[in-house]
Amino acid sequence: MIEAGSTAFRRASLAFAFGSFMIFANVYVTQPLLPMLAEAFQVSALQAGWSFTITTLMLGLSLLCYGPLSDALGRRWIMLASMAGATLCTLLLSQTSDYHSLLLLRALQGVCLGGLPAIAIAYMGDEFSKRALTVAVGLYISGNTLGGIGGRLVGGFVGDWLGWSDAFLVMSLISLVCLALFVWLLPPSRNFQPQALRPRLMLQDLIGHLRNPLLLAAYLIGGFNFFIFINQYSYATFLLAGEPYQLPASLLGMLFLTYLSGTLGSALSGRLVGHLPPPLVMAGGVLILMAGSLVTLIPAVWAIILGFLINAFGFFIAHSSASNWVSHNAQRARASASSLYLLFYYLGASSGGFYLDPFWQWAGWQGVVIGSWLVLSLTLGLSLWLYLSRRDAAVTA
Repeated sequence: MIEAGSTAFRRASLAFAFGSFMIFANVYVTQPLLPMLAEAFQVSALQAGWSFTITTLMLGLSLLCYGPLSDALGRRWIMLASMAGATLCTLLLSQTSDYHSLLLLRALQGVCLGGLPAIAIAYMGDEFSKRALTVAVGLYISGNTLGGIGGRLVGGFVGDWLGWSDAFLVMSLISLVCLALFVWLLPPSRNFQPQALRPRLMLQDLIGHLRNPLLLAAYLIGGFNFFIFINQYSYATFLLAGEPYQLPASLLGMLFLTYLSGTLGSALSGRLVGHLPPPLVMAGGVLILMAGSLVTLIPAVWAIILGFLINAFGFFIAHSSASNWVSHNAQRARASASSLYLLFYYLGASSGGFYLDPFWQWAGWQGVVIGSWLVLSLTLGLSLWLYLSRRDAAVTA
């Protein structure tokens, strides 16, 4: 087993940090480019947003397939093949001149991008000791956050400087470097034990999770919170690119630095759960997200940035608590329970734009905030329902 502090541990941890950076940079590279894509291809804000949502949709659906495949066929080579496919898609995106082709490539890219997130933790579980696993997962999640921010900064700055197609070209070069480092650094699997594919058992586990109200509520909380949170950023790019702000793509990309407050929120969530029931921590995160959305209504760039800093802080408090709730309340097959949470999470990301677009067309950014509050009121109610359900169960016991 790989122990914390060893050379193999450092190499593997760096490999997964580079790999997760590459995955999430590619997922989010289009967000600051949305106004530019809408103008280049003469499409609406909603249609431009498809370049992001189709990727998250296909990524989420692919998570349910990669895990069982890696259990039967191996971890390392599937991760490498999927990352290579994603890199090739990014290169092809830089050469496309048709919006339908762009969407098709982004969908295929989403399928490829799901390989590493679905398998990384399973690989670590096979190869790392328990102590090393805890540290490595923290570094891996840091790579996720930095990748999301880095991809948006690359999209914004390179898009503003050279155009949207060159933003994809630069991202493909960055992806190639990350892939090469991943191949070089990641140790071969030594403790992997292949298992037979059992689709029927997998389906039974998934149905069982969906029938568990304590899990289903957490799935809906995580999915609907992300449904609002991530798609607010998409419409904020159109808000800030228009009158009276007229910010260029490079500055729109910097809006996503507000994600950094989410790192603090994730860390604080673990401490709060030690003192408060997890559903109340989820509810608190949703309330903070609702408050941040209100702050963005102040018609000033500083207020919008502050609002998104508050939003990211609250969202990641709720997200971390909901994710941990799932792992602690799954009665069996915890890996598939967590995969199902991620499926709801990414389905929320891919569908929220369709929900918010009528509000945007109706009343602009004020409409987006009204639509956001309607959904967040639902997730707040679900969080409080979880708290009351567990409290009543404890009293009965």
